Amino acid sequence: MGAAERVQEVDAFVAPRVQLAAMEKRLSSPELMSAEHSEIESYVIGEGRELQRLLLQAHMELRAAREARVAVTGADGVRRTTTRDSTRPVMTLVGEVGVGRVAYQARDVAGLHPMDASLNLAPTLYSHGVERFVAENAAVLSFDDVRHALLKQSGARVPKRQVEELSVRAAADFETFYAERRAANDDIIERTRDPLVMTFDGKGIVMVPEDLRPATKKAAQKSVRKLATRLTKGEKRNRKRMAQVAAIYTVPRYVREPLDILADLEGSRADADRPERPKVRNKRVWASVEREPEAVIEETFLEARARDPKHMRQWVALIDGNKDQLAILRAMAEKHGPVRIVVDLIHVLEYLWRAAHALCGDGTTQAEAWVHKRLLSLLNGEPAAKIATAIRRAARIANLAEPALTAVVGAADYLRTYGRYMHYDEAIAQGLPIATGVIEGVCRYLVKDRMDRGGARWTLAGAEAVLRLRALRASGDFDAYWQLHLREELRRNHAERYADSSPPDPMRPLRRVK
Repeated sequence: MGAAERVQEVDAFVAPRVQLAAMEKRLSSPELMSAEHSEIESYVIGEGRELQRLLLQAHMELRAAREARVAVTGADGVRRTTTRDSTRPVMTLVGEVGVGRVAYQARDVAGLHPMDASLNLAPTLYSHGVERFVAENAAVLSFDDVRHALLKQSGARVPKRQVEELSVRAAADFETFYAERRAANDDIIERTRDPLVMTFDGKGIVMVPEDLRPATKKAAQKSVRKLATRLTKGEKRNRKRMAQVAAIYTVPRYVREPLDILADLEGSRADADRPERPKVRNKRVWASVEREPEAVIEETFLEARARDPKHMRQWVALIDGNKDQLAILRAMAEKHGPVRIVVDLIHVLEYLWRAAHALCGDGTTQAEAWVHKRLLSLLNGEPAAKIATAIRRAARIANLAEPALTAVVGAADYLRTYGRYMHYDEAIAQGLPIATGVIEGVCRYLVKDRMDRGGARWTLAGAEAVLRLRALRASGDFDAYWQLHLREELRRNHAERYADSSPPDPMRPLRRVK
């Protein structure tokens, strides 16, 4: 190493040492010796951040001083033989630093910077540290709140639009992450015979008009607002795009009797008399407003196959009776293997209550007894079609008028349409779940709590990114995902721009001179 290089290396850390000395002097001063803790804490955090920035800057300068000249050939086969020193800014979690590096150029082709590849710098102004901060916080906070939190905690200034763009970049490898994990079967196979449960639902998200689905956009354009200050009933429907929500998990069998189900629904059983419910484990949740429902549901089946490749376990699919979901589920079962489809008992109960209120009066004990009797029959294995026929007969005898007749007929039709998926007596005897409480919870904490805030209107890219980031956090996969994301960032931003996808290393150890 030459004398000039040694001087540069020594001088690189002068500024941090000056900053540290100034901090030591200030912390030893009479003013701070008599200050309150909060004032001292604020001083250390603020000046300490500047010390961190200076240390990071010194390291960048040291790397620039040690950068070796290398042979650079692009993926286009063109050798870059012209070099010049250059610097690029990077906004980090401790402030902005300049990164010095050598640019390799040739006529009519883009320049290359091997040091950028060595550091795996992002293509934008912002570091991957800033991107991760944005990603983790955008999953919880509004984009505007993320911007303020980032400025307060790190001093990094990121405009609101860039917060959304960084979130989109951060979530770009979501599908790759789960596809690779499924491919590594040994890491995901579950050594158990417990049932494997899939469950699905939909949740609407308010979108900017241009990102609505075509049919919804057309309906929104045709609609005429009745009031100037607010949307009335029915108008809100044409502002949303439906997100397909999915979950998959393992749960031990939980055998019950029909009266146990009724007691739990009615709250008549003391906690001490209720056996502890088995714990759900290995739960993965996600939602997509961009992909079609078929793609999300098929991904769930692919996840099931990865966890249970030989289909040795009982697969269960819980739904709320959506016809489109049911059709997709049946097609996927033919493609990927048998699955027991169960229509959510709570949705059945809602239909029964509507019919009971129409027949017996709203809030009456007669209505409660009517529901109790039909629900117990269903839980004991009486065919849903038979119960539906009895309900229709009761409606004829009562000579109901609209809208009461609609409620009763609707309940009967629901039972008849989905009766083949209401064999609750078999399900509870086998210890299988019969309610969609898990997916309803997922719709709330994964979608509604973040996406349904007052006044929010989402772009398609922003909504999809936030849903992916929330899914990673909720499934406990964010740290593992981020390592893959950094690997993919290195590949697409740097490696693929070089011959053989192999950037030369400008930080190779310098040869010692004897």
